[in-house]
Amino acid sequence: MDRPPVCNYEGSDYQSSFWDRGRRAYEDRAEAIALRRLLPKGGRLMLELGAGAGRNTTRYVGFERIVLVDFSRTQLQQAQRRLGDSDRYIYVAADVYRLPFVDGVFDAATMIRTLHHMADPSRALTQVRNALAPRATFILEFANKLNLKAILRYSLGRQKWNPFSFEPVEFAELNFDFHPRAVRNWLTALGFTTGRVLTVSHFRSALLKRILPVFLLVWLDSLLQWTGALWQLTPSVFVKALNQEGVRASWDGNMLAIFKCPDCGRSPLVDRSAYLQCPQCGKRWQVSGGIYDFREPLPAAGTNPQVAA
Repeated sequence: MDRPPVCNYEGSDYQSSFWDRGRRAYEDRAEAIALRRLLPKGGRLMLELGAGAGRNTTRYVGFERIVLVDFSRTQLQQAQRRLGDSDRYIYVAADVYRLPFVDGVFDAATMIRTLHHMADPSRALTQVRNALAPRATFILEFANKLNLKAILRYSLGRQKWNPFSFEPVEFAELNFDFHPRAVRNWLTALGFTTGRVLTVSHFRSALLKRILPVFLLVWLDSLLQWTGALWQLTPSVFVKALNQEGVRASWDGNMLAIFKCPDCGRSPLVDRSAYLQCPQCGKRWQVSGGIYDFREPLPAAGTNPQVAA
C-alpha cells in the first residue's frame, strides 16, 4: 500500500518561531485549558502524537509514562532539551500511518495541531485506534473548515471553497481544514464514541491580540469553549472520544514491550542496544541519542547504505 505524504518538520525552529516569538501565548493558554478539561485523571501510559518540541507534554500530569511521537527527529531532540533527563518520557520518531506500537497498550492519546497535516486522516486515526486500549481516551484537535471567518469570506464571494461541504480543503501543501461532522463520522466509523466538544481560539485575530491583554482573551475563550456542544465555528476544535474496540494488551511496565515492527507487525522486538530487530522480517530500527527511530529500517547488514538508498 502506498504511503501518504508526511509533513516533515526536520530542522525547523517551529517551536521558537511560531510559538515563542509568534505572539501565540493566547492560543497556547486557551489550548491548555481545553486539554485540562478533557484529560482523564491519569493512567499508566499516554501517547502524544505530533509531540513536536514537547509544548504540551508537561500538561499530562496524571500519567506515569508519556510516549512522544513525531516524524521529525530534530523536534524530538528539542523536546529532550525542554523536558530534561527523565525516564518518564520515551521519544519515538515514527510515521503516524505506520505506528510501531502493539495493539491496545495505551490508556490515552492526544493529537493536537497534527491532524491538519494528514492527507489520509482516516488511515492515521485507524492507527491511533489500534494502539489504544478499550475505553481509552483520545483527545483530538483539528483545524475547523466551518469557522466563522471562512463562512463570511465564502458568503461575500472572497473564497472559492465551500466551508459547508464535508470534504477536506487543502489551503496550503499538506495543510488541511476539516468539517466537524466529517471528523465525527471518521471517529464513529472506527468505533469511537464522541463525548465533549470544545471550541477554542475564538479570538484568533491579530488586531484583538494587539489591543486586548492575553489574560482577558484567555478568560473569555474559557467561557466560550463550552459552546462547542452547540456549534463549532472557531478555527480550532477539541473532541474527546472513547475507544470501544480491541483488547487491552498485557503490559508489565517494560517499555520495549510496547513496540512492534511497523512493517510486518511482529512483537516483541529484540534489543540489540544500538537498534531493535524484528525476529520475523529481520529489519533493524535504530536507537540513538535516546530516540527510537521507526521511520525507515537500517540498511541490511553488509549493504552499502548509499546503494541501498
